[in-house]
Amino acid sequence: MADVPEPDISPELFAALAADPLAAQLGIRLEQVSPGYARASMTVGPAHLNAVGTAHGGATMALLDVVHAAVSNSHGTVAVAQDVHTEFLAPGRPGDVLTAVGTEVHLSKRTAVYRIEATSADGRLVATALARVFRLGTPWALEEEVVVMGAPPPVPPTMQISTVEHPPPSPGEGTNPAGVTPPPDELR
Repeated sequence: MADVPEPDISPELFAALAADPLAAQLGIRLEQVSPGYARASMTVGPAHLNAVGTAHGGATMALLDVVHAAVSNSHGTVAVAQDVHTEFLAPGRPGDVLTAVGTEVHLSKRTAVYRIEATSADGRLVATALARVFRLGTPWALEEEVVVMGAPPPVPPTMQISTVEHPPPSPGEGTNPAGVTPPPDELR
């Protein structure tokens, strides 16, 4: 007989976990959360790229961390990160849809451990993380009214990612083309 999956969490808890401003800014979509399980995805766009044109480790780690937050709080008890060990295994490429899935490895009253894996749509394992949390023992304080699940809240214009054009660095020693930077008292 196949294992019957746990039902999804309440709409209120899902809405609280999905209301992550950084996730919204990076285009990370929380898709599913059940007790001990979470899934989110992100399309690698220009704002997610590093200097060599692949997904920036920070953007990939943010996707893993959003899933870590969701799965570790999926039981309705507030949990805070203690440790995340990440392995980057393959580059996320421009246009890739990266999907991260987090599953519970260990759960006790005060701590829990989760494995999170990010894969591309073509099946490449891009990154994996082993993450540990401390469970505070306090339940999430949620509104009594039902919150409609859907898109995360809009990102204020002051928080939106924009492309900034920077001139290429000038040749020279270090970051100061004129030579060695003088001590602070000589800058006045």
